[in-house]
Amino acid sequence: MAVQKSKKSKAKRNTRRSANTIFNPPTLSKDKETGETHMRHFMTKTGYYKGNLVIKQKEKKKKLENTDNQT
Repeated sequence: MAVQKSKKSKAKRNTRRSANTIFNPPTLSKDKETGETHMRHFMTKTGYYKGNLVIKQKEKKKKLENTDNQT
């Protein structure tokens, strides 16, 4: 049975683990409805996931300019 001579340090262990993710860029998908590019298994910024509206976003209120105070 193989036995290691000494314990591997946390840095060596983490370096080995991180090497797998360095070379694989994230996979991107294109939404059917909006055509927006997003990461796989994530919803888009507009709230769509797999072509379906999942979260309805609130509309931003526009600031009204006060024209009475201008001289």
